[in-house]
Amino acid sequence: MQMYKVFIENKAVIFKINPQLKNKQVLSKKQVWKKIKWILKTDLDGIVFEIKSKQQFWDIFDEYIYIKAAGGIVQRKNKFLFIKRNGVWDIPKGKLEKGEKVKEAAVREIVEECNVNPPKIKCHLLNTFHIYKMNGRKYLKKTYWYWMKANKNDKKLKPQKEEGITKVKFFKPSKFDKIKANTYKSIVEVINELEKQLPN
Repeated sequence: MQMYKVFIENKAVIFKINPQLKNKQVLSKKQVWKKIKWILKTDLDGIVFEIKSKQQFWDIFDEYIYIKAAGGIVQRKNKFLFIKRNGVWDIPKGKLEKGEKVKEAAVREIVEECNVNPPKIKCHLLNTFHIYKMNGRKYLKKTYWYWMKANKNDKKLKPQKEEGITKVKFFKPSKFDKIKANTYKSIVEVINELEKQLPN
């Protein structure tokens, strides 16, 4: 069953597509948002909705501006690169520029945010969705995440301070729990996917 997972205020809102749903079982956009607002006030981690089609998913977020972003986790020997942004561990990423391809954006953002030479993409890990508000506008952001390999001739790491980044650091997988304890759930998903693909 195809699904979308959107992180809303660090809670996972899952939309499972079930074309067999009868019309009377389909929740309206208003009903969906009423339940989402309720879940945000609880201690629950998230909620699951069944929807009838992809179009219904996009209709639920039709008031949001859809944007794409890209980033990735860079590997150097047996360590992986993370940044600390606004006091929280994160993975370098950013919005696509006009006419830019997803993979190009992922590499560019890492270079800009960490002061490294362009890493090489090893593979795609997964995509995440989350919503946020900025300057009175609402955004639905899809981020494409990659596993990358560091350039052998790397420069000295330097955080891009104007982006709120205060630290750039490589961690061994044994230290990933430290990252997970102070990050967003969407970032935990990316780390978990990387861990699944790491050799034992």
